[in-house]
Amino acid sequence: MHQRLTFQTALLLTLPPLLWAGNAVVGRLVHTLVPPITLNFIRWALALLILLPLAGWVLKPGSGLWPHWRRFALLGLLGVGLYNALQYMALQTSTPINVTLVGASLPMCMLAVGWMFFGARVSKQQVLGALLSLGGVLLVLSRGEWRQLLGLRLVLGDIFMLLATLAWAFYSWQLSQPKDPPAIRADWAAFLLAQIAFGLLWSGAMTAAEWGLGAAPIQWGWPLAAALAYVAIGPAVVAYRCWGAGLQRVGPNVAGGFINLTPLFATVLSAAFLGEWPHVYHGLAFGMIIGGIVVSSQR
Repeated sequence: MHQRLTFQTALLLTLPPLLWAGNAVVGRLVHTLVPPITLNFIRWALALLILLPLAGWVLKPGSGLWPHWRRFALLGLLGVGLYNALQYMALQTSTPINVTLVGASLPMCMLAVGWMFFGARVSKQQVLGALLSLGGVLLVLSRGEWRQLLGLRLVLGDIFMLLATLAWAFYSWQLSQPKDPPAIRADWAAFLLAQIAFGLLWSGAMTAAEWGLGAAPIQWGWPLAAALAYVAIGPAVVAYRCWGAGLQRVGPNVAGGFINLTPLFATVLSAAFLGEWPHVYHGLAFGMIIGGIVVSSQR
């Protein structure tokens, strides 16, 4: 049974969008220094090293993890292997503001995935709110010119981010299912470490393919080192911990609405660090997306 949204839970669900907005900005800053899938692999490898002293026991034979390896392999694929790799790939050709606004289609994806694959009930208000949010996303994709939608002019990064959002919707619904050993589920570090361990296998295979296709060499230096430290600690360990805890309290549909704070944070951070000021259509899109969340939350 999901709990009502409290102030403490709201704080838990607000921190991840802030950290993920920073992740988008940092990913854009270093997109010429490291290939995107390689960046994702290094990020999670560092996160694994951080969590090993806290919950290394979960990888031992008798921990209860291995009889459930298929579930954790799926969580690792969706949340570790696919989502962040696709986001970093999106940032090769799109801006943090656009990427996070496209990612704000998550509530719509949450409703659709929950209804189609998890038997979740969907109200008329939720559908109306999702359509309003979708209008905001389409406004971003059209760059403020609706006629462009007729020509389906999508930047490649926009497509990657749409795929990333779909992967995150499936990940969040899977995360909300109580199918894990109680000892692992009760230990946030062990639960996350189990996902990362399998996710690194997926990410490692993708990284090998990236280099096999001729990825550009890594430009090592202090800027990249600082970026790696941030994305491994903040958007990975801290944000995933807070997201998982908040989602278990209030459920995917309520938690999904908080993702819409990410574009707001990304706009502020992009202006501060990248000099990428938003356009008028960004503000209109953000208003439509937030309006959709308000409508869908009414009962």
